[in-house]
Amino acid sequence: MSGHPYEVLAAQRLLPVLRNTGADEAVRATAALLAAGCRAVELTTSTPGWAGALARTAGLADAHGRPALIGVGTVTTAAQARAALDAGAAFLVSPYPAPEVREVAAQREAVFVEGGFTPAEIAAAVRARGAAKVFPAHVGGPGFVRSLRAVLPDAVLVPTGGIRPDEVPDWIAAGATAVGVGSGLPSDPDALAAVFARFRAARPARPAGPDRAAPCPRDPAGHRAAAPETRP
Repeated sequence: MSGHPYEVLAAQRLLPVLRNTGADEAVRATAALLAAGCRAVELTTSTPGWAGALARTAGLADAHGRPALIGVGTVTTAAQARAALDAGAAFLVSPYPAPEVREVAAQREAVFVEGGFTPAEIAAAVRARGAAKVFPAHVGGPGFVRSLRAVLPDAVLVPTGGIRPDEVPDWIAAGATAVGVGSGLPSDPDALAAVFARFRAARPARPAGPDRAAPCPRDPAGHRAAAPETRP
């Protein structure tokens, strides 16, 4: 089974962003999310031992048996980008324009969701990789994303920062492809599963075109991966 991160994010809608106190906690949190029906999870370089946590979780599967997509956020340097990809990251995320990361992503044909706040920064990220993280999203609110969507109709837009889980539908309605949430998700397994089931049952988000937005990843032999599936 394969799945391009943009397609998975468009179906999953809510992207958990984990900032933990250590690698063990990050691994436990990731495993709980996958068991709850989440497939794409973003670890962050602010977590001590993040590369080790990534290596321990990159090969896991979600509750439906599909390979997990464990990305790394707060990536701002070439060294971090290379370390994340070497440890198995399915995608990279930066909080602001990061030319070093962009260069590594291009060299490695990796998926990179580059951060930006101004329309110019967001448009530049979209032109380069087809996607942008809108950060800090709470400053502009859903109305800002609605305005961006009007001029970037095919972009993968992932607003993140200061957004609670119960606010996600407002951002999706405004045109977000997916929404990064760093806190507020329930710890109870059944309640957590209900959160992801809610978004799976919702109307599909605007399709994301990985063939247009970013190159498909290659396997170790250098062959392009199979076409992405559209299931969450």
